[in-house]
Amino acid sequence: MFAHFKKKITAAAAVTAAAALALTGCASSSGENDTLRIGIKYDQPGLGYQDGPDYTGFDTDVARYVAKELGYSEDQIEWVESPSANRENMLSNGQVDMIFATYSISDTRLKTVDFAGPYFIAGQDLLVQKDNNDIHGPDDLNGKDLCSVTGSTSAKKIQDQFASNVQLVQQNSYSDCVVALNAGMVDAVTTDDIILAGLGATKANEGQLKVVGNTFTEENYGVGLPKGTDKCKAINEAINKMVETGEWEKAIEKNVGNSGFEYNRELNPPHLGDSCAQPSEE
Repeated sequence: MFAHFKKKITAAAAVTAAAALALTGCASSSGENDTLRIGIKYDQPGLGYQDGPDYTGFDTDVARYVAKELGYSEDQIEWVESPSANRENMLSNGQVDMIFATYSISDTRLKTVDFAGPYFIAGQDLLVQKDNNDIHGPDDLNGKDLCSVTGSTSAKKIQDQFASNVQLVQQNSYSDCVVALNAGMVDAVTTDDIILAGLGATKANEGQLKVVGNTFTEENYGVGLPKGTDKCKAINEAINKMVETGEWEKAIEKNVGNSGFEYNRELNPPHLGDSCAQPSEE
C-alpha cells in the first residue's frame, strides 16, 4: 500500500515539475525570466562604449530598443565585449545571443551567422580638421598623410583606387589616429562615416574635427545572430518601429550629432522586410 501511495506522490510531483517547466518556458520565450546577452564594442565612442558601469552609443540604444520590443527590460541585458575578430565564434559558441557592433553584413559572414537588419548603412569616409578646406574626398589625398588602424584595409583601398601617392600611417586604434590628426601629424583619418562621427563627437574633439561627407562604399550594419535563428522578423519589426516613432533619429542625434555628422539620407533610415539578410546574387 505504501509503495502504491509513493508511486502516486512521485507521479504527482512529475506532473507539477512538468507544469512548472512549461511555465518557465513561456516566461523564457517572452523574456520575463531571462538574460539577453548582447555583444557590443567597448571602445567606439558614439556607437558602443563602456564608460565605467555605463554603456553608451548608437549601437547600444538600438539594442535597448530591440530588446524592449522582444520583451526584455534594461536590467535583463548583459553587455558582452565583442571584438571584431571574435564575433562569428561568439555567436556560434553561444557566448552571446545577438551582436550590435558595427557588424557589416557580408556574403562570407552569412555562411556562418544570420543577420537581421540592417539598422544603419554606413560608408567609408574621411575625418579632417574643422578648418581643412583642401580635402573633400579620397581623390584629394595624393601627397597627404592618411591614418587608419593596423590591419585595416580601408586606407589601402584609397591608395589602390583613388590616390596612389597617399602616405599611409598606421596606429593601434582610431583614437590614436585622432590624436595624430589633432597634432597635425596626419591630414586625415579613414574608416566608416558614423565611426568617424563618434570620434568627432567626444568632448575632447567637439568642434575640432569634421567628417567630409563624401562616402565611397556601403557598409550594412546588421544584428548578428546564431545561424538558423527565428528572430529576424521580430527584430526587423522592432527596428522599423524605432524608425517610425522617431527614436532612431533621436539616437543618431544624441550620440553623434555634436560632430555635425549628416548621414546618407538616400540609404538611411532603413525600411526592412520580414526575413533575415540574404547573400547577394552572383
